[in-house]
Amino acid sequence: MDQKKLLGEERRTLLLELLKNSHYPITGSELASRTNVSRQVIVGDITLLKAKNEPIIATSQGYIYLKQGNPAPIFERTIACCHSPEKTETELFLLVDQGVTVKDVKIEHPVYGDLTASIMVSSRQEVKQFIEKVKSTKASLLSALTEGVHLHTISANSEAVLDNAEQALLDAGFLIQEPS
Repeated sequence: MDQKKLLGEERRTLLLELLKNSHYPITGSELASRTNVSRQVIVGDITLLKAKNEPIIATSQGYIYLKQGNPAPIFERTIACCHSPEKTETELFLLVDQGVTVKDVKIEHPVYGDLTASIMVSSRQEVKQFIEKVKSTKASLLSALTEGVHLHTISANSEAVLDNAEQALLDAGFLIQEPS
């Protein structure tokens, strides 16, 4: 059976449907395969959908459609950390082991200002996939641009979980604290 190439608006409608109905991230390559276009076309489509205020985020595991109305209240906070690139996996494991989702990483770049990248990891498996993708693409971590200093937005289902995660980072020497 010869797959039909989906065009423009029809393809973007299908992309939205696929993302909205998925409970897991979908890679650009998978979306490209399902719509019979190149991954670069998918990147352009996602950009157009985001421009129409569709809540799609790109993560290291693929694209996610942010569904509205979470059943459980989500608590968030921003934490400041510092460590070498080799300690990234350890840091992320510490956080997800406490029941935290690491939403992003942020740095303050001297030329570009604030830079933020979505991570969206909440399990050891997702951390391993993220680290493997960094290694396989030979990508630099954002924190490598700031001598290890970076911020994370973390989320959990309670303030206590966030407190425990911060304590684990403090105990490991990763958390930057305000001077007392």
